[in-house]
This record gives sequence, C-alpha cells and structure tokens, in this order.
Amino acid sequence: DYPAIVQVLLDEKVPMVETAGSPKCAELWELLKAGNPDVCIIHKCTTIRHALKAQAMGCDMISLDGFDCAGHPGETDVGNFLLQPIAARKLSVPYVTSGGVGDGKQLAACLAMGAEGVNLGTRFMATAEAPIHDNIKKALVAGDENSTQLVMRSLKNTERVYKNA
Repeated sequence: DYPAIVQVLLDEKVPMVETAGSPKCAELWELLKAGNPDVCIIHKCTTIRHALKAQAMGCDMISLDGFDCAGHPGETDVGNFLLQPIAARKLSVPYVTSGGVGDGKQLAACLAMGAEGVNLGTRFMATAEAPIHDNIKKALVAGDENSTQLVMRSLKNTERVYKNA
C-alpha cells in the first residue's frame, strides 16, 4: 500500500528514503516529492546499468551494492573495488558504497574511490543499541571472511546470509 506508506513518511517528516527494485519505484518517488519536495530519494542498485537508469528516472542519490554486500548482492558478482570507481566516472548524482564496509580503513577506501559515504547494515547489528540477541552479535564479531554463504542463487534471487550451522 504505497500511498499509506508515503503518508507515514510524510507525516513523520522523514528526510531521506531508500528504495530498491523495479522502475515502478518512480511512482513512489513522485508521491514523496509531491508531499515533500526536499526529501532525498536514495535508490539501491547492484549494477552501473541500474544506477544509470535510476539516475535518469530522477533519484537524488544511489546506494551502490557490490557483490560484497549482505542481503541481496544482485546476480552480476561485481565487487565494490570494481563497481565503485566505475560509478565515480559514470554517475552524475552522488553515491554511497554499500556492502563489505565495517571499519575506517574501508570507509577511507570507499571515499578514495569516489563515494560520498557508506551505507552500513550488518556492522550496526553488533552494536549495543541493536535489538537482537547477544549471541547473534557475538557470532558476527567472531566471524571471518568465510562466515557467510549465498543462497537462492538458482532462483536468481541471491541472498548472502550468515552461516548458522
């Protein structure tokens, strides 16, 4: 129910909204901009082609997910060290790096590649403020580069998940 969701976002004066998915998101953007012309629309993309399309459709910023990301890394398997500098050359809207960023060195690398900042997700799950079980937080902190796996690849809906067994 996009109109109801938009109304909540407008009522709460949310200054930035991240969307993902098909070009139908532009309908949501129009509703948001009609109610608040200053809202910043960030669209999550996993390819340069999709980022350029979102830019052409009018989003204000791109959240660019390399294959390193958790959640849905896309189906092209392009990591951030390739994706981000290409984005810096091809996009005219600002972008933030999403995926695989967990410390200041990685933030510095993203800025050096052209990103305006980073979008952290999993990293915040290990904070004291995150409302998740402490054992999950401990597992995330103890994890290494081999602690995740890809699932649902055969369905072309790939997800990176934490191994729990």
